[in-house]
Amino acid sequence: QVQLIESGGGLAQAGGSLRLFCAASGGTFSRYPMGWFRQAPGKERDIVAAISWSGDNIYYGDSVKGRFTISRDNAKNTMSLQMNSLGPEDTAVYYCAASRRLLGNRAPVTVAEYDYWGQGTPVTVSS
Repeated sequence: QVQLIESGGGLAQAGGSLRLFCAASGGTFSRYPMGWFRQAPGKERDIVAAISWSGDNIYYGDSVKGRFTISRDNAKNTMSLQMNSLGPEDTAVYYCAASRRLLGNRAPVTVAEYDYWGQGTPVTVSS
């Protein structure tokens, strides 16, 4: 059974940093793209960052460019999200996602393109 388990969320002060981790099991994720999404209360789930299976293609949402860094380790079936210069607007539940579709070497950015989701890890940034 495919499982994605996030960790690393929590409370941070504005201007601070957090690092999120996603551990994948039950499948061969090294050939599939993965991504991070977030959902704030009352809002839709939005793309934060996505990474192709090779790691060569990366997408960042406009609001996190220059502050967040996505990476993956295919040998360990893990993915991480380094979040710097956090602000209250980054407060949300963050979800790890993986696609089981071979999409060339793309980094997909829509919810519909992902098939597996973690349970989410909350991030709260205080001002």
